[in-house]
Amino acid sequence: MAAQIAEGAGRLLLGVRHGGLLDGRLIGDAGDQLAQAWIGAVLRRRRPRDAVLSEEAEDVGDRSTAERVWIIDPLDGTSEFSYGTADWAVHVALTEGGRPTAAAVSIPARGELYRSDEVDTVGGPLTGRIAVSRFGGSYESAHVANQLGLQRVSIGSAGAKAMAVVRGDVDAYVHSGGQYEWDNCAPVGVCEAAGLHCSRLDGSEIRYNQRVPYMPDFVICRREIADDVLAALDAVW
Repeated sequence: MAAQIAEGAGRLLLGVRHGGLLDGRLIGDAGDQLAQAWIGAVLRRRRPRDAVLSEEAEDVGDRSTAERVWIIDPLDGTSEFSYGTADWAVHVALTEGGRPTAAAVSIPARGELYRSDEVDTVGGPLTGRIAVSRFGGSYESAHVANQLGLQRVSIGSAGAKAMAVVRGDVDAYVHSGGQYEWDNCAPVGVCEAAGLHCSRLDGSEIRYNQRVPYMPDFVICRREIADDVLAALDAVW
């Protein structure tokens, strides 16, 4: 279900970009609204008893008592979407007991769909690269890059960065600039299924469906370098 929703919303978003008929803020607003409306309608029809937390809508149901909560970002990387780049995504995750149990990330402009029930375990040689923001990354990510000798690679949205680790294009993604649960829940669910290390910057477990859905920091990386990444972060976090 998560994969079907992420893929379907991605197709809608590609349609919003069709022909260059909209641009700038108008195309971003249209994408957010249409993807949210479609995802909300699907969940109401298919999973009416589940609660929903989304960036673009009011909560559905009582998240404080619900065991099953969908955490959705209908369009992760609105600015990338508006500028016409490929580094934007759709995030769909089901959480149970605060943990993602089914997750999907679609990167429609690349024709890619990552799903937690089918993703391959990440392996092979390390790349010596780390994903950072288009604006240069944070002090913490820079410190990890310097300590481990990693080359910085600029990538747009959070989902695109996380899936670059899943693809094996980079070895790590370190975030400390503040996000919300919908920005990283589905990516973390896919990355954990792929055998990657996912935690807060202090090494503690990531928990979702919190009363205030603010998720300020996390690290996703290859397990081979997880201890070294956390040791580097311990010096500055």
